Amino acid sequence: MGNKKVFSSIGLLPKEEMLEVKPDFMQLIIGVPKESSFQENRVSLTPDSVGLLVANGHTIVIEKGAGESSSFTDKEYSENGADIVYSKEEVFKSDLILKIEPPTKSEIKLMRSNQTLISAVQMSTQKTEYFNELNKKHISSLGFEFIRDKQDKLPIVRSMSEIAGNTSLLIASEYLSNTKNGKGLMLGGITGSIPTNVVVIGAGTVAEYACRTALGLGASVIVFDDSFSKLRRVQNNINHKISTSSIQPKALAKALKRADVVISAQQVGNGKVPCIVSEEMVIDMKNGAIVIDVSIDQGGSFETSKLTTHINPTYIEHDVVHYCVPNITSRVSRTASIAISNILTPILLIIAEEGGVGNAIRSYESLRQGVYTFNGCLTNKTLSKNFKIPFKDLNLIMSTL
Repeated sequence: MGNKKVFSSIGLLPKEEMLEVKPDFMQLIIGVPKESSFQENRVSLTPDSVGLLVANGHTIVIEKGAGESSSFTDKEYSENGADIVYSKEEVFKSDLILKIEPPTKSEIKLMRSNQTLISAVQMSTQKTEYFNELNKKHISSLGFEFIRDKQDKLPIVRSMSEIAGNTSLLIASEYLSNTKNGKGLMLGGITGSIPTNVVVIGAGTVAEYACRTALGLGASVIVFDDSFSKLRRVQNNINHKISTSSIQPKALAKALKRADVVISAQQVGNGKVPCIVSEEMVIDMKNGAIVIDVSIDQGGSFETSKLTTHINPTYIEHDVVHYCVPNITSRVSRTASIAISNILTPILLIIAEEGGVGNAIRSYESLRQGVYTFNGCLTNKTLSKNFKIPFKDLNLIMSTL
Protein backbone atom coordinates (compact mmCIF):
# COMPACT_ATOMS: atom_id res chain seq x y z
CA MET A 1 0.00 0.00 0.00
CA GLY A 2 3.00 2.27 -0.51
CA ASN A 3 3.61 4.85 2.19
CA LYS A 4 0.06 4.72 3.49
CA LYS A 5 -0.12 3.90 7.21
CA VAL A 6 -2.24 0.89 8.05
CA PHE A 7 -4.42 1.30 11.20
CA SER A 8 -5.56 -1.77 13.02
CA SER A 9 -8.97 -1.89 14.66
CA ILE A 10 -7.20 -2.13 18.00
CA GLY A 11 -5.35 1.11 17.36
CA LEU A 12 -8.62 2.95 16.83
CA LEU A 13 -10.11 1.90 20.20
CA PRO A 14 -10.30 4.66 22.83
CA LYS A 15 -7.80 4.31 25.64
CA GLU A 16 -8.22 5.03 29.34
CA GLU A 17 -7.24 8.53 30.35
CA MET A 18 -4.07 8.51 32.41
CA LEU A 19 -4.48 11.00 35.26
CA GLU A 20 -1.36 12.56 36.66
CA VAL A 21 -0.65 11.50 40.22
CA LYS A 22 1.45 13.84 42.31
CA PRO A 23 4.75 12.11 43.18
CA ASP A 24 4.41 12.72 46.93
CA PHE A 25 0.70 11.88 47.19
CA MET A 26 -0.11 10.03 50.42
CA GLN A 27 -3.05 7.71 50.96
CA LEU A 28 -4.56 8.66 54.30
CA ILE A 29 -6.16 6.37 56.86
CA ILE A 30 -8.57 8.65 58.73
CA GLY A 31 -10.25 7.64 61.99
CA VAL A 32 -13.50 9.21 63.21
CA PRO A 33 -14.41 8.09 66.76
CA LYS A 34 -17.80 8.56 68.37
CA GLU A 35 -17.76 11.63 70.61
CA SER A 36 -17.81 10.65 74.28
CA SER A 37 -19.07 13.92 75.79
CA PHE A 38 -22.77 13.68 76.65
CA GLN A 39 -23.31 17.23 75.31
CA GLU A 40 -21.54 16.67 71.99
CA ASN A 41 -23.82 15.60 69.14
CA ARG A 42 -21.69 16.70 66.17
CA VAL A 43 -19.48 14.54 63.97
CA SER A 44 -16.41 15.66 62.05
CA LEU A 45 -17.21 14.07 58.65
CA THR A 46 -20.53 13.64 56.86
CA PRO A 47 -21.26 10.65 54.58
CA ASP A 48 -20.92 12.88 51.50
CA SER A 49 -17.44 13.98 52.59
CA VAL A 50 -16.51 10.37 53.27
CA GLY A 51 -17.58 9.47 49.72
CA LEU A 52 -15.37 12.22 48.28
CA LEU A 53 -12.36 11.18 50.34
CA VAL A 54 -12.79 7.48 49.48
CA ALA A 55 -13.07 8.40 45.77
CA ASN A 56 -9.69 10.13 46.15
CA GLY A 57 -8.08 6.94 47.43
CA HIS A 58 -8.32 7.37 51.19
CA THR A 59 -9.54 4.98 53.88
CA ILE A 60 -12.08 6.23 56.42
CA VAL A 61 -12.55 4.26 59.65
CA ILE A 62 -15.65 5.28 61.63
CA GLU A 63 -16.78 4.03 65.01
CA LYS A 64 -20.28 2.56 64.98
CA GLY A 65 -22.89 5.19 65.84
CA ALA A 66 -20.52 8.15 65.43
CA GLY A 67 -23.01 10.07 63.29
CA GLU A 68 -26.29 9.01 64.89
CA SER A 69 -26.68 12.17 66.99
CA SER A 70 -26.45 14.19 63.77
CA SER A 71 -28.93 11.90 61.98
CA PHE A 72 -26.24 10.21 59.86
CA THR A 73 -26.62 6.43 59.90
CA ASP A 74 -23.89 3.79 59.75
CA LYS A 75 -25.52 2.56 56.55
CA GLU A 76 -25.01 5.97 54.90
CA TYR A 77 -21.34 5.95 55.87
CA SER A 78 -20.89 2.36 54.73
CA GLU A 79 -22.55 3.05 51.37
CA ASN A 80 -20.10 5.90 50.85
CA GLY A 81 -17.13 3.60 51.43
CA ALA A 82 -16.36 3.97 55.14
CA ASP A 83 -15.19 1.03 57.26
CA ILE A 84 -17.50 0.77 60.29
CA VAL A 85 -15.74 -0.58 63.39
CA TYR A 86 -17.07 -1.43 66.83
CA SER A 87 -14.36 -0.11 69.16
CA LYS A 88 -12.36 3.04 69.72
CA GLU A 89 -9.19 0.93 69.70
CA GLU A 90 -9.75 0.18 66.01
CA VAL A 91 -10.41 3.82 65.17
CA PHE A 92 -7.29 5.05 66.98
CA LYS A 93 -5.05 2.79 64.90
CA SER A 94 -5.56 5.26 62.04
CA ASP A 95 -2.82 7.64 60.93
CA LEU A 96 -5.01 10.71 61.31
CA ILE A 97 -7.70 11.19 63.99
CA LEU A 98 -10.61 13.58 63.40
CA LYS A 99 -12.64 14.68 66.42
CA ILE A 100 -14.90 17.51 67.45
CA GLU A 101 -13.95 17.72 71.11
CA PRO A 102 -10.32 17.21 72.18
CA PRO A 103 -9.43 13.60 73.03
CA THR A 104 -9.95 12.46 76.61
CA LYS A 105 -7.19 10.95 78.77
CA SER A 106 -8.30 7.44 77.87
CA GLU A 107 -8.37 8.31 74.16
CA ILE A 108 -4.87 9.80 74.26
CA LYS A 109 -3.67 6.51 75.76
CA LEU A 110 -5.01 4.74 72.66
CA MET A 111 -3.01 7.02 70.36
CA ARG A 112 0.39 5.96 69.08
CA SER A 113 3.50 7.96 68.30
CA ASN A 114 3.58 10.34 65.33
CA GLN A 115 -0.14 10.35 64.63
CA THR A 116 -1.98 13.48 63.48
CA LEU A 117 -4.89 14.91 65.47
CA ILE A 118 -7.38 17.50 64.19
CA SER A 119 -9.93 18.64 66.78
CA ALA A 120 -10.99 21.54 68.96
CA VAL A 121 -8.62 22.55 71.76
CA GLN A 122 -11.12 24.16 74.17
CA MET A 123 -8.42 26.14 75.92
CA SER A 124 -10.65 27.31 78.78
CA THR A 125 -11.24 23.71 79.94
CA GLN A 126 -7.78 22.21 79.34
CA LYS A 127 -4.96 21.37 81.70
CA THR A 128 -1.21 21.30 81.19
CA GLU A 129 -1.03 17.51 81.22
CA TYR A 130 -3.18 17.33 78.05
CA PHE A 131 -0.48 19.05 75.99
CA ASN A 132 2.32 17.18 77.74
CA GLU A 133 0.73 13.82 76.86
CA LEU A 134 0.40 14.80 73.20
CA ASN A 135 4.03 15.91 73.13
CA LYS A 136 5.24 12.67 74.76
CA LYS A 137 3.78 10.77 71.80
CA HIS A 138 5.00 13.33 69.24
CA ILE A 139 1.44 13.93 68.04
CA SER A 140 1.02 16.56 65.32
CA SER A 141 -2.05 18.47 66.53
CA LEU A 142 -4.11 21.05 64.68
CA GLY A 143 -6.79 23.03 66.55
CA PHE A 144 -10.12 24.23 65.19
CA GLU A 145 -9.56 27.52 67.00
CA PHE A 146 -6.27 28.19 65.20
CA ILE A 147 -6.72 26.87 61.63
CA ARG A 148 -6.97 29.77 59.18
CA ASP A 149 -8.01 30.11 55.55
CA LYS A 150 -6.44 32.03 52.66
CA GLN A 151 -8.13 35.22 53.85
CA ASP A 152 -6.45 34.77 57.27
CA LYS A 153 -9.85 34.10 58.91
CA LEU A 154 -10.78 31.30 61.31
CA PRO A 155 -13.29 29.34 59.19
CA ILE A 156 -14.48 26.79 61.76
CA VAL A 157 -14.77 29.35 64.55
CA ARG A 158 -16.68 31.69 62.25
CA SER A 159 -19.07 28.98 61.04
CA MET A 160 -19.85 27.90 64.59
CA SER A 161 -20.33 31.55 65.60
CA GLU A 162 -22.77 32.10 62.74
CA ILE A 163 -24.78 29.07 63.83
CA ALA A 164 -24.70 30.14 67.49
CA GLY A 165 -25.88 33.64 66.61
CA ASN A 166 -28.83 32.43 64.54
CA THR A 167 -29.76 29.63 66.94
CA SER A 168 -29.69 31.86 70.03
CA LEU A 169 -32.59 33.92 68.68
CA LEU A 170 -34.56 30.79 67.78
CA ILE A 171 -34.05 29.54 71.35
CA ALA A 172 -35.18 32.89 72.73
CA SER A 173 -38.29 32.77 70.57
CA GLU A 174 -39.08 29.30 71.89
CA TYR A 175 -38.82 30.37 75.53
CA LEU A 176 -40.92 33.50 74.98
CA SER A 177 -43.79 31.33 73.74
CA ASN A 178 -46.49 29.66 75.80
CA THR A 179 -45.14 26.19 74.99
CA LYS A 180 -42.22 26.82 77.37
CA ASN A 181 -44.37 28.67 79.93
CA GLY A 182 -43.13 31.98 78.58
CA LYS A 183 -44.92 35.32 78.32
CA GLY A 184 -46.67 34.29 75.11
CA LEU A 185 -44.78 36.83 73.05
CA MET A 186 -43.82 36.46 69.42
CA LEU A 187 -40.19 37.40 68.88
CA GLY A 188 -40.31 40.27 66.41
CA GLY A 189 -43.21 42.52 65.58
CA ILE A 190 -46.36 42.88 63.53
CA THR A 191 -48.26 45.88 62.19
CA GLY A 192 -49.84 47.92 64.95
CA SER A 193 -47.91 46.44 67.88
CA ILE A 194 -44.65 47.39 69.58
CA PRO A 195 -41.87 44.96 68.58
CA THR A 196 -39.97 42.92 71.15
CA ASN A 197 -36.74 44.47 72.41
CA VAL A 198 -33.51 42.54 71.88
CA VAL A 199 -30.25 43.57 73.55
CA VAL A 200 -27.01 42.07 72.18
CA ILE A 201 -23.84 42.38 74.26
CA GLY A 202 -20.74 42.09 72.09
CA ALA A 203 -20.24 42.90 68.40
CA GLY A 204 -18.47 39.85 66.97
CA THR A 205 -19.71 37.21 64.55
CA VAL A 206 -22.21 35.72 67.02
CA ALA A 207 -23.67 39.18 67.57
CA GLU A 208 -23.83 39.92 63.85
CA TYR A 209 -25.88 36.83 63.07
CA ALA A 210 -28.06 37.27 66.14
CA CYS A 211 -28.83 40.79 64.90
CA ARG A 212 -29.61 39.52 61.39
CA THR A 213 -32.12 37.03 62.75
CA ALA A 214 -33.71 39.51 65.19
CA LEU A 215 -34.06 42.20 62.54
CA GLY A 216 -35.42 39.68 60.05
CA LEU A 217 -38.18 38.84 62.53
CA GLY A 218 -38.96 42.52 63.08
CA ALA A 219 -37.51 43.00 66.56
CA SER A 220 -35.99 46.22 67.87
CA VAL A 221 -32.23 45.69 68.41
CA ILE A 222 -29.49 47.49 70.32
CA VAL A 223 -25.88 46.28 70.36
CA PHE A 224 -23.34 47.07 73.11
CA ASP A 225 -19.56 46.85 72.69
CA ASP A 226 -16.54 48.90 73.72
CA SER A 227 -15.01 48.62 70.25
CA PHE A 228 -16.40 51.26 67.88
CA SER A 229 -14.77 49.54 64.91
CA LYS A 230 -16.67 46.33 65.74
CA LEU A 231 -19.94 48.22 66.14
CA ARG A 232 -19.37 49.92 62.79
CA ARG A 233 -18.50 46.60 61.16
CA VAL A 234 -21.73 45.00 62.39
CA GLN A 235 -23.76 47.89 61.00
CA ASN A 236 -21.96 47.74 57.66
CA ASN A 237 -22.22 43.96 57.33
CA ILE A 238 -25.90 43.90 58.21
CA ASN A 239 -26.54 46.90 55.95
CA HIS A 240 -29.26 48.00 58.33
CA LYS A 241 -29.36 50.89 60.76
CA ILE A 242 -29.34 49.50 64.30
CA SER A 243 -28.89 51.17 67.67
CA THR A 244 -25.37 50.82 69.09
CA SER A 245 -23.69 51.90 72.29
CA SER A 246 -20.46 51.55 74.18
CA ILE A 247 -20.73 49.48 77.35
CA GLN A 248 -21.62 52.11 79.93
CA PRO A 249 -23.31 50.77 83.09
CA LYS A 250 -26.15 53.31 83.09
CA ALA A 251 -26.97 52.90 79.41
CA LEU A 252 -26.74 49.10 79.64
CA ALA A 253 -28.94 48.96 82.76
CA LYS A 254 -31.57 51.14 81.06
CA ALA A 255 -31.61 48.91 77.97
CA LEU A 256 -31.83 45.73 80.08
CA LYS A 257 -34.89 47.06 81.94
CA ARG A 258 -36.78 47.26 78.62
CA ALA A 259 -35.37 44.06 77.11
CA ASP A 260 -37.45 41.00 76.31
CA VAL A 261 -34.37 39.08 75.13
CA VAL A 262 -30.68 39.55 75.98
CA ILE A 263 -27.99 37.77 73.97
CA SER A 264 -24.57 37.80 75.58
CA ALA A 265 -22.17 37.36 72.65
CA GLN A 266 -18.89 38.59 74.06
CA GLN A 267 -15.85 36.85 72.60
CA VAL A 268 -12.24 37.03 73.75
CA GLY A 269 -9.24 35.16 72.47
CA ASN A 270 -7.96 33.97 75.84
CA GLY A 271 -9.30 33.48 79.31
CA LYS A 272 -12.64 34.65 80.64
CA VAL A 273 -14.98 37.32 79.31
CA PRO A 274 -15.65 40.18 81.72
CA CYS A 275 -18.78 39.90 83.86
CA ILE A 276 -20.56 43.15 82.98
CA VAL A 277 -24.18 42.46 84.03
CA SER A 278 -24.57 42.58 87.80
CA GLU A 279 -27.21 40.77 89.79
CA GLU A 280 -28.86 44.14 90.53
CA MET A 281 -29.29 44.71 86.79
CA VAL A 282 -30.92 41.29 86.44
CA ILE A 283 -33.30 42.06 89.34
CA ASP A 284 -34.48 45.17 87.47
CA MET A 285 -35.23 43.24 84.26
CA LYS A 286 -38.77 42.35 83.14
CA ASN A 287 -40.37 39.26 84.60
CA GLY A 288 -40.16 36.48 82.01
CA ALA A 289 -37.32 38.09 80.05
CA ILE A 290 -34.90 35.65 78.39
CA VAL A 291 -31.12 35.65 78.81
CA ILE A 292 -29.07 33.57 76.35
CA ASP A 293 -25.47 33.61 77.62
CA VAL A 294 -23.48 32.39 74.61
CA SER A 295 -20.32 33.48 76.45
CA ILE A 296 -20.84 30.93 79.22
CA ASP A 297 -18.00 28.71 77.95
CA GLN A 298 -15.68 31.61 78.79
CA GLY A 299 -17.22 32.37 82.16
CA GLY A 300 -20.35 34.26 81.13
CA SER A 301 -21.24 37.95 81.07
CA PHE A 302 -23.96 37.78 83.76
CA GLU A 303 -23.26 37.56 87.46
CA THR A 304 -26.25 35.21 87.68
CA SER A 305 -25.03 32.85 84.91
CA LYS A 306 -24.18 29.24 85.69
CA LEU A 307 -23.54 26.29 83.40
CA THR A 308 -26.52 24.29 82.17
CA THR A 309 -26.90 21.33 79.81
CA HIS A 310 -28.96 20.44 76.76
CA ILE A 311 -31.01 18.14 78.99
CA ASN A 312 -31.76 20.88 81.55
CA PRO A 313 -30.93 24.05 79.61
CA THR A 314 -32.64 26.75 81.68
CA TYR A 315 -33.22 27.99 85.19
CA ILE A 316 -35.03 31.03 86.57
CA GLU A 317 -33.21 33.66 88.63
CA HIS A 318 -35.08 36.78 89.80
CA ASP A 319 -37.97 35.85 87.45
CA VAL A 320 -35.59 35.96 84.45
CA VAL A 321 -35.12 32.82 82.36
CA HIS A 322 -31.40 31.97 81.93
CA TYR A 323 -30.19 29.71 79.10
CA CYS A 324 -26.50 28.95 79.71
CA VAL A 325 -25.58 25.90 77.61
CA PRO A 326 -21.90 26.15 76.54
CA ASN A 327 -22.27 24.27 73.27
CA ILE A 328 -25.25 25.78 71.47
CA THR A 329 -24.15 24.54 68.03
CA SER A 330 -24.54 20.94 69.22
CA ARG A 331 -28.26 21.68 69.50
CA VAL A 332 -28.37 21.81 65.68
CA SER A 333 -25.75 19.11 65.24
CA ARG A 334 -26.52 18.13 61.65
CA THR A 335 -26.09 21.69 60.36
CA ALA A 336 -22.95 22.17 62.47
CA SER A 337 -21.50 18.83 61.32
CA ILE A 338 -22.03 19.71 57.66
CA ALA A 339 -20.30 23.07 58.20
CA ILE A 340 -17.28 21.49 59.94
CA SER A 341 -17.03 18.64 57.42
CA ASN A 342 -17.10 21.07 54.48
CA ILE A 343 -14.12 22.91 55.97
CA LEU A 344 -12.11 19.84 57.02
CA THR A 345 -12.47 17.88 53.77
CA PRO A 346 -10.39 20.24 51.59
CA ILE A 347 -7.77 20.35 54.36
CA LEU A 348 -7.51 16.54 54.33
CA LEU A 349 -7.16 16.54 50.53
CA ILE A 350 -4.35 19.11 50.80
CA ILE A 351 -2.53 16.99 53.41
CA ALA A 352 -2.77 13.98 51.11
CA GLU A 353 -1.66 15.85 47.97
CA GLU A 354 1.34 17.31 49.78
CA GLY A 355 2.43 13.91 51.06
CA GLY A 356 1.54 14.25 54.72
CA VAL A 357 0.95 16.84 57.42
CA GLY A 358 4.63 17.85 57.57
CA ASN A 359 4.75 18.87 53.90
CA ALA A 360 1.29 20.44 54.08
CA ILE A 361 2.13 22.79 56.94
CA ARG A 362 5.42 23.64 55.26
CA SER A 363 3.58 24.68 52.08
CA TYR A 364 0.46 26.30 53.58
CA GLU A 365 0.82 29.12 56.09
CA SER A 366 -2.89 28.91 56.95
CA LEU A 367 -2.48 25.30 58.11
CA ARG A 368 0.81 26.02 59.84
CA GLN A 369 -0.96 28.51 62.10
CA GLY A 370 -3.34 25.76 63.15
CA VAL A 371 -0.59 23.55 64.60
CA TYR A 372 -0.14 23.62 68.38
CA THR A 373 1.96 20.48 69.03
CA PHE A 374 4.57 19.13 66.63
CA ASN A 375 7.59 16.86 66.98
CA GLY A 376 7.25 16.76 70.77
CA CYS A 377 7.03 20.55 71.19
CA LEU A 378 4.31 23.11 71.91
CA THR A 379 4.24 25.51 68.96
CA ASN A 380 1.48 27.94 69.93
CA LYS A 381 2.48 31.10 71.83
CA THR A 382 -0.94 31.64 73.38
CA LEU A 383 -1.07 28.13 74.82
CA SER A 384 2.53 28.43 75.99
CA LYS A 385 1.73 31.60 77.91
CA ASN A 386 -1.51 30.31 79.43
CA PHE A 387 -0.20 26.90 80.49
CA LYS A 388 3.42 27.83 81.29
CA ILE A 389 4.81 25.31 78.79
CA PRO A 390 8.02 26.10 76.84
CA PHE A 391 7.32 27.39 73.33
CA LYS A 392 9.25 26.45 70.18
CA ASP A 393 8.82 28.22 66.86
CA LEU A 394 7.32 25.82 64.31
CA ASN A 395 9.24 27.45 61.46
CA LEU A 396 12.53 26.71 63.21
CA ILE A 397 11.48 23.12 63.89
CA MET A 398 10.53 22.64 60.23
CA SER A 399 13.85 24.07 59.04
CA THR A 400 15.76 21.35 60.91
CA LEU A 401 13.74 18.43 59.52
